Amino acid sequence: MSTFLYERWRALAVRRPDDVPAATPLAWHIEKLDEHDHRLTSRSRPVGTRYGAGRGDALAAIALHESVHRHIERERGSRIREAIELGATWNEVATALGSTSGAARNALRRWADAQRRVNRRDIEHAPGEALGLDPDGYAAVLALGRLGDDERGAGSG
Repeated sequence: MSTFLYERWRALAVRRPDDVPAATPLAWHIEKLDEHDHRLTSRSRPVGTRYGAGRGDALAAIALHESVHRHIERERGSRIREAIELGATWNEVATALGSTSGAARNALRRWADAQRRVNRRDIEHAPGEALGLDPDGYAAVLALGRLGDDERGAGSG
C-alpha cells in the first residue's frame, strides 16, 4: 500500500465498520484500534498521565473491533481451503479453529457459496473481471469437504 493511502487511513475517523475501506490491511485496523484502546485505557490513570479519551475513541474502538471481526471472518474460509490444499486434515483444521471438523467444513462451504455468488454477480456485471469461484473452482472446494477427517489432500507431502 502506498504512503498516500496510509496517511489517508491515519486521518480517517472511523465510526462505523463500513467506514473502513475494503482493502485496508489488517495491521492498519489493529494499529488504529490500539491507539483508541490506549487512550481509553488511560482514563483510569492519574490525571497527569491521561491521554484525553473521549466518546469518539469509544465509538471508534467499537467500530474497529467489528471491522477486524468482519475482516477475519471473510478470510476464514480461504485459510481453511489453503490448509486443506496444503495437506492439513479436517481434524487438524478443527483443532486450529477450536471447533469440530463438521463446523470447519460448514465454514468452508459458506465461504465457497459466497465466493460462487461473487463470481456470478461479477460475470453478470463485469465480464472478464470476475472474482470469486467459477464452477470448476467451486466444485474443487466442495470436493475438499468430502475428504475424511484424517485424510490428507493432494498437497500433502
